Amino acid sequence: MDNIKPRWFQRNLQAALRVLPVSVVTGARQTGKTTLTQAIKPARTYFTLDDVGILDQAERNPDTLLSTRPVILDEVQRVPQLLLAVKRAVDAHRHAGDFILTGSANLLLMKHVTDTLAGRAIYLELPPFCPAEWQERKDALTPLDRLFDEDFDWREWTEEPGDWPTWLLRGGFPPALQIDSETDRGMWFAAYIQTYLERDLRQLSAVSSLPDFQRIMALAAQRTGKLLNQADLSRDAALSHPTAHRYLNLLETGCLITRVRPLATNPSGALVKAPKLLWTDCGLAAALAGIKSSTDLKSRMDAGFWLEQTLFQTLQTWRALEPQRRKLHFWRDRAGHEVDFILEQDGKLVALEIKAGSQVTTSDTTGLRAFRDSLKRKPSLVRGVVLHAGKARPLDTDVAALPWGWMVPKT
Repeated sequence: MDNIKPRWFQRNLQAALRVLPVSVVTGARQTGKTTLTQAIKPARTYFTLDDVGILDQAERNPDTLLSTRPVILDEVQRVPQLLLAVKRAVDAHRHAGDFILTGSANLLLMKHVTDTLAGRAIYLELPPFCPAEWQERKDALTPLDRLFDEDFDWREWTEEPGDWPTWLLRGGFPPALQIDSETDRGMWFAAYIQTYLERDLRQLSAVSSLPDFQRIMALAAQRTGKLLNQADLSRDAALSHPTAHRYLNLLETGCLITRVRPLATNPSGALVKAPKLLWTDCGLAAALAGIKSSTDLKSRMDAGFWLEQTLFQTLQTWRALEPQRRKLHFWRDRAGHEVDFILEQDGKLVALEIKAGSQVTTSDTTGLRAFRDSLKRKPSLVRGVVLHAGKARPLDTDVAALPWGWMVPKT
């Protein structure tokens, strides 16, 4: 166990175990859910529904798996009706921390889940590693928290060289992060995709054509960081709109994609309502899009969207560590003004615009200014930030240009 990377998310699970009898940890396969839960003290009895014998027992006589407490039940999405047995066990004897359930699917989005364990469970989603967490940097997300402080000083912002193409290709799955060779890592992602299609996907829903589904995955990867237009996606995939819609829902249920919702600053305004599509793991998205090396990335016209996808790896970790306090949005109006990400914490907003280059001009703040003007409650916006590859400097009142290098540090 000495080589196991500690997860910042462990504190979330430990807090949940002190309060509620059931803690449900979901996330894409290979994010480290099993490792995380088995590291929690005291030790718990562990059953995985990937074991055929345990799976049969969960389907035929689930109560027997719950007789020993505390217990971990792994991959519970395989038998959604198991939640009813957990509910009975909790109601018969309620005790905080008795049950940890894990799954490679968001149980709240699964149509076959008939009980959400309301009042008995808390749902936690474990994201892949972000670069700073993988490098075990203590308090590494402090710069993002400091953006909400009234006395924020741009001169205190962390500056160091960044290498986002490397982190894009590595992603955040532990097995992939441990592979140095781009060729070998490409083989790992290919195997991951094949396993998802042939095994995990079939556990969620009947899909008549795996090639069609894989085509949707590849097309969705090409649209990362962009507004999701399902009509265009279904047309390019040569599928009906309802089928494309269902396939996207399955990707979201499997914790592979995230639809970032727009922030509605003015309900009566002409705002774009379509969500922005991002993948929970940038390495997987790059593999699906055919980006196998830094050379492949240099020839693409959409490199800015891939930088956004790579930095999202850190932003989603920041959100996941305080999900009750923090939210993540974007903003765009029909005039074309946009802000890449809006961080929300305790009702306060920080607007982030992301640029790949090192030169920032006043035109790069156009979206930030439009967003500020659209707010009815101006005090809710703490500041605007242009994250770029250059040096930190002030741009306007409560607007600064800050480097993103620390979010993707050189290895």
